[in-house]
Amino acid sequence: MARYHIETYGCTSNRGESRQIERRLRDAGHHRVEGPDEADVAILNTCTVVEKTERNMLRRAEELEAETADLIVTGCMALAQGEQFQQAEVDADVLHWEEVPEAVTNGECPTTTPDADPVLDGVIGILPIARGCMSDCSYCITKQATGKIDSPPVEENVEKARALVHAGAKEIRITGQDTGVYGWDDGERKLHELLDRICDIEGDFRVRVGMANPKGVHGIREELAEVFAENEKLYNFIHAPVQSGSDDVLGDMRRQHQVSEYVEIVETFDEYLDYWTLSTDFIVGFPTETEEDHARSMALLGETRPEKINVTRFSKRPGTDAADMKGLGGQVKKDRSKAMTDLKMDVVADAYDSMVGETHEVLVVEEGTGDSVKCYDEAYRQVIVQNAPDRGVEVGDFVDVEITGHSTVYAFGEPV
Repeated sequence: MARYHIETYGCTSNRGESRQIERRLRDAGHHRVEGPDEADVAILNTCTVVEKTERNMLRRAEELEAETADLIVTGCMALAQGEQFQQAEVDADVLHWEEVPEAVTNGECPTTTPDADPVLDGVIGILPIARGCMSDCSYCITKQATGKIDSPPVEENVEKARALVHAGAKEIRITGQDTGVYGWDDGERKLHELLDRICDIEGDFRVRVGMANPKGVHGIREELAEVFAENEKLYNFIHAPVQSGSDDVLGDMRRQHQVSEYVEIVETFDEYLDYWTLSTDFIVGFPTETEEDHARSMALLGETRPEKINVTRFSKRPGTDAADMKGLGGQVKKDRSKAMTDLKMDVVADAYDSMVGETHEVLVVEEGTGDSVKCYDEAYRQVIVQNAPDRGVEVGDFVDVEITGHSTVYAFGEPV
């Protein structure tokens, strides 16, 4: 679990985005500290109203870089003028605010609350289905807090999901350290059974499955893909973090899966689903990662072309085996991160560009900036509808939209 420090500058919208970042960080088990010198990562949410403000943002970024282990820059200046931070030689990850929570995790599993109670946030129901995992990754500190997988019975989770739907949930987010090994502690992986049962609940809602490590998914990949194909309530979306394209590095990470198993998962879902989203994570700059290993990761990204990609520079977590390894230089990690991020943006932009001109049914899940709303289509790709009040579009609605354009990591839709 990471200690984070966050600073927010600018308008109400920026402050709202910072609140959402913090909410997701807290949900993942991370905690806030007051000063950057105490933090594992500092987050700078920037403003770019006038030139003086931009100079202040660059100056503050330089100060934070010197005071904390890792720096993430987000907000308006990061999105509009991110190259200025590179030109100023600020060693930071420049990210869209929605990418920040995943980047903070350093590739670690999310951490659910100890009691694993469901939460209703607007029309989004968050359902932790289990606590713990079956992995022992050499870089991850989360395992120290959560232990082995502890899976409540399927019926218990179905009842929690039913209660969320009755309370008004339109989207149920299935969460856990590793959803793919749900039920393993009872001798049988049951994620596909649980999802099938949840989709039988009466009501008009959608279900998104949270992170599932490739090892857990691989053994039930056909059963899972079949459940996805048969249930329209399931977003056609899986998050399977591969972390590296090198089996040697995966071995040093103790990730339990091999690259070939990850590829087989992708091939199986390609066979069952015509339109779906693959999400994955890569850790760049792991202590034993060579240039050849990095090239393999780049090739794997290009081959499988996931539509959502979290790229994280490795940083040491105290008490983990990887913390005792001799690390790579900061510039090496920075260069590899930039190369992979550049490729990532090309891959993601191609995915959203391919949607332009198509019509998709989307679920409106929350308010966006100004009069816009954030929606997700059947493959959990984000679609922004602008001027929503004028069009009678509200949170919780299902709307058919024509995709008219995109901004790399999300699409724009017009109601039809």
